[in-house]
Amino acid sequence: MAAAAGPASTGSVSPRKSPISILSGALTSGLLAWLCLGLSQKVVGYYALHPPHYEARVAQSIATALKTMIVGMTFLATFSFAFVGLGLLLVFLRSLLPARPETPA
Repeated sequence: MAAAAGPASTGSVSPRKSPISILSGALTSGLLAWLCLGLSQKVVGYYALHPPHYEARVAQSIATALKTMIVGMTFLATFSFAFVGLGLLLVFLRSLLPARPETPA
């Protein structure tokens, strides 16, 4: 039986992404970072105005831990999207430079 010829069997290199594709990814990631920053600020503002207070120490501890996790996850999403956007922006700038010719090893 003949094996199906796929990208791994031919040894070909995948085509390069166009600079416009990279730029659109960077802009999308930047937009999502900006939206997540707004969400993070609203979450922090909400918990500043409505701090959790319960009579039971266990309930207070759980509420504080949950608040910390929610605030942390919103800022983690913000910085993740921001760093991906920054990285894609740098790749976009690098894609505008002329390619260096490869020298055989």
